[in-house]
Amino acid sequence: MRFPWLIAFVFGLLHGFGFAGALAEIGLPADGVAVPLLLFNLGVEVGQLLIVFVTGSAMLVARSVSGRTLHSSGAHPAFNWLLIYVMGTLTAYWCFERSLGWILG
Repeated sequence: MRFPWLIAFVFGLLHGFGFAGALAEIGLPADGVAVPLLLFNLGVEVGQLLIVFVTGSAMLVARSVSGRTLHSSGAHPAFNWLLIYVMGTLTAYWCFERSLGWILG
């Protein structure tokens, strides 16, 4: 809890090694990894910004439909639960899909 940046750094480093290994497996030469890695990271960042934009827009629509103002506290509880279950379902699906692909491989 004292060093959250360290945990983020370690996970980022592990993901970077994994991606570099995947690039090596598909036949990308070792001296040509920098540009694809940079473009991949930029794509991830753009994807994250799109998810934040879509989620924020959905929350604004839910607030306007439910009659709440922007200054009221939080979205409707049903909407919060819906988001939680959708994120949990997608996470579980991707976890099982990747785990089984790795195991059955």
